[in-house]
Amino acid sequence: MAQSTVDCLRRFVLAAVFTGLAAHQASALTLKPWKDELFAYGTVVETADDGALRVVDYEEMRDINGRDQVPERRVKSAYVSTAVKKATQALTVDTPAGKLDVAMTGKGEGAAFTVIFIHGRGGDRRLGNNDWTFGGNFNRLKNLAVQNGGVYYAPSVPSFDDAGAARISGLILRAKALSPDAPVILACASMGSFICARVVRDATAVKSLSGMVLMGGAADGDYAKTPAFKAKLPVYFTHGDSDKVYAANDQIAVFRKLRKAGIPTRFVLFQTGGHGTPVRMTDWRETLNFLLAR
Repeated sequence: MAQSTVDCLRRFVLAAVFTGLAAHQASALTLKPWKDELFAYGTVVETADDGALRVVDYEEMRDINGRDQVPERRVKSAYVSTAVKKATQALTVDTPAGKLDVAMTGKGEGAAFTVIFIHGRGGDRRLGNNDWTFGGNFNRLKNLAVQNGGVYYAPSVPSFDDAGAARISGLILRAKALSPDAPVILACASMGSFICARVVRDATAVKSLSGMVLMGGAADGDYAKTPAFKAKLPVYFTHGDSDKVYAANDQIAVFRKLRKAGIPTRFVLFQTGGHGTPVRMTDWRETLNFLLAR
């Protein structure tokens, strides 16, 4: 009888463990492929930090002129599916900090995941909603959102200060309230990284985030003092190694601080890439799958 009781307990514990593992696996979303052969990273020419940092081959003549029908203005049609426009709408949403104009693609409520893209200086919601510029990369992001039951927001950031960041924090909380069981990913490009730097200091907003993407952004030397750092928020960096606006080495130093602290992070460095290269070349499916699996 004693042996039988022990066996029963052992089976109960094992069943609980496997149930927990199954629940975790079910909650870890993996996005289905969409034009991966066109958007996946090319040759990896160097790795560092146990593979967490990759240097990826980039050539302007191939990756801009060879990819675009009109260089930097219109990508070749093979990279785009405009059917996604049916799932896109322009909205003005209310946040506690004020109204915010957004382009929203996908499920406004009950989404499987949320991505919010923050543009840089001189941009607005049209930048992150344009199907044809940046090599079709935003069209791919919109298609990934729609085909995987997610939602993608491209807001017009009114300013890159505390007031602007407060509205983005409000959008994050709104997205979380509409899809409470779904992860929220905040992606910031160029000067938009100033918004990310402020949001990660907002403990309430951080609680609603599952990950962050920094594309050609400014390095945050005090990131280790933020609620996001304490929460071990996963971060995915992409940067051009010839960026003349924000030095790649400064951002790599932040990445290594995160790694040392045990924070899930990856860094993709585009060899010869400039300031705008990450917005064009970041592989959204790989990036989001990494963050959604954490």
